[in-house]
Amino acid sequence: MISLGKFIVVEGLEGAGKTTAIATVAQQLQAYQIHDLVFTREPGGTPLAEALRTLVKDSVDNEPLTYQAELLMLYAARIQLVDNVIKPALKAGKWVIGDRHDLSTQAYQGAGRQLDSALIKMLKNSVLGSFKPDLTLYLDLSPEIGLERAKQRGKLDRIEQESLEFFDRVRTRYQQLAQQDQSIVVINAEQSLEKVTAAIQTALSDWLNG
Repeated sequence: MISLGKFIVVEGLEGAGKTTAIATVAQQLQAYQIHDLVFTREPGGTPLAEALRTLVKDSVDNEPLTYQAELLMLYAARIQLVDNVIKPALKAGKWVIGDRHDLSTQAYQGAGRQLDSALIKMLKNSVLGSFKPDLTLYLDLSPEIGLERAKQRGKLDRIEQESLEFFDRVRTRYQQLAQQDQSIVVINAEQSLEKVTAAIQTALSDWLNG
């Protein structure tokens, strides 16, 4: 029986199917007799981080949120979650399944917002140090397909309302980062649900048995 806690993250654009993918990951882990699971989302996951999520996702009295302020709030929310939830869970031998982590910031704020890479690197190193997920499943799909799926869910938040060009930059950065990191597995999220599920199950089994 596998007992050491691990941190698995699911990443992707809006409409990529992260919620369904997370459920698939949980089911696969349980099939391996891994039942002590903790679920997180970013931004969010603690009371303070959830308050910051609301500020990032929705405007406040129509006050424009600067890109730099957005970046700082995301890292503030992240360190609250990592230090107060994720690290204690891992130390206790629990497995953490995360809906987004730092890869999102590298893609959305780094490429989408086109913020200074040196600033993001400095914040990442200061806040996270060497901490990173053990495995990341990146659900890859075109922004056109993803946004159409997101619209079917209901009203779009302020980030989901960004342009296709914004999301094209985000997707390109995700793909670049995945090529540079062997702990990131790319899943074609444009396939049928059955094929996406099978691809996730295969990737997770390969990793667990590796």
